Amino acid sequence: MGFAPSVMQLKSDAFEQDGLIPSKFTGEGADVSPSLSWTDPPQDAKAFAIICHDPDAPLVTGDGTYGFVHWVLYNIPGNVTRLDEDTKQYTNGRNDSGQTGYNGPMPPNGHGLHSYYFWVLALKEPVELEAGLTMWQLLKKIEPQLIGMNRLVGRYMRD
Repeated sequence: MGFAPSVMQLKSDAFEQDGLIPSKFTGEGADVSPSLSWTDPPQDAKAFAIICHDPDAPLVTGDGTYGFVHWVLYNIPGNVTRLDEDTKQYTNGRNDSGQTGYNGPMPPNGHGLHSYYFWVLALKEPVELEAGLTMWQLLKKIEPQLIGMNRLVGRYMRD
């Protein structure tokens, strides 16, 4: 199991830490990924990956996974520290909707406020991975290279 504490900070122009995610970035809006940027990555970082996961989603599987994965993006070079809104760059994994790419927040009606964890993961070596990996497959493959991580949490609730 990888343990990679880090001073790296993840931010977005779209929302603040623990702030509400604007509907533009949700399944009820344009459903585009927010811009993200990170500072102070580990000095040895040669690649990055991004994940968006909703642990509040009431889903548990028999293989030990839980919550709902909204975005898996990887094969991001180590010299990149920013993703533009609605980015089409790098390699998309499979979200829990069964598609590749970003799938914005859209909790069940009446389910209350959900927290969405956007993670940035720093790797000590690039790992060229095929498209379409789930979050759990990605984590298993990159864990030996993980040297830093941090998160930005946004919140969203449907009326």
